[in-house]
Amino acid sequence: MRYVSLGRTGVKVSSVILGCGNFGGIGSAPAFFGQGETEGQAGALMDAAFAAGVNVFDTADAYGGGCSEEMIGRWLARKGAAARDSLLLSSKVFNPVGDGPNDWGLSRRHIMRQVEASLRRLGADHFDLYLIHEPDPTTPLEETLWALDDLVRQGKVRYIGASNMPAWLTAKALWLSDTHGWTRFEWVQNSFSLLERNDEAELFPLLADQGLGYTPFSPLAGGWLTGKYGRGEPFPEGSRMTLRPEPYGGYLSERVHDSLDALRGHAAERGVDMATLALAWLVRHPRVTAPIVGPRRPDQLEPALRALELDLTDDEWHRIGGYFSCPGVR
Repeated sequence: MRYVSLGRTGVKVSSVILGCGNFGGIGSAPAFFGQGETEGQAGALMDAAFAAGVNVFDTADAYGGGCSEEMIGRWLARKGAAARDSLLLSSKVFNPVGDGPNDWGLSRRHIMRQVEASLRRLGADHFDLYLIHEPDPTTPLEETLWALDDLVRQGKVRYIGASNMPAWLTAKALWLSDTHGWTRFEWVQNSFSLLERNDEAELFPLLADQGLGYTPFSPLAGGWLTGKYGRGEPFPEGSRMTLRPEPYGGYLSERVHDSLDALRGHAAERGVDMATLALAWLVRHPRVTAPIVGPRRPDQLEPALRALELDLTDDEWHRIGGYFSCPGVR
């Protein structure tokens, strides 16, 4: 495992991060609470990732209705202090955790309450990494940033980041933090892959200029970059396209399948699977710190580990990216 600095900070994160969004549910959607990985399956995934040297487990207060954090907490209790000392706990706040009008968002009240609730579920006294899950248009950004700064000063959070952030709002947040002397966002966590490259246009130049890290989620585009969705074939039972197809509906085009065919051919030439090659391209990207992978079984972690060992030349990296530089690919 390789370890890299997270943005301008001195903290080192593994080049692959374990996403725990399927522990006890499928993300934050209440309709899927109780589905996803069981505690035994989640434990096996954490064991495999930890053994491979992954030192960041990424979760959120609303994943599985809190079950994700609870499963991680019980895993940590079984592993003991040594595991907690070497692991960086990362969680997020924004999505609804109840039916009340103040049970969601980025108000000071909600953030302060949810930090405490999340730490209780995890059996921890602080977060190494803590992010806003997405922007809250109903709360002034100043209120959110001030609350996060207080958490850092209280010792409950070490570093803060932002997820699902556009470039303009990231720039505004950095300006406000610099103006008021508050703790800055040190990294951004957005969806990014060969099939989702919107951030290259505006956000990446900002990240480079300000020295922020970038930990993309959905690096395999919901399974599209693994080759599991064949042209004209039914979607596999239990796949993202049967459970939560909405984020990936834009990939249903002949152009996308043409791009995937090119990736498939390139992977065959290199003697690797499509997922390994797609992740190798991502890891090689100059703006990517570490992708967040969400395997459903321990063996599905292997492509990410193989990607770290697959060296791509500059020409090859550009050629792979060129397969997806066409209309229909975002």
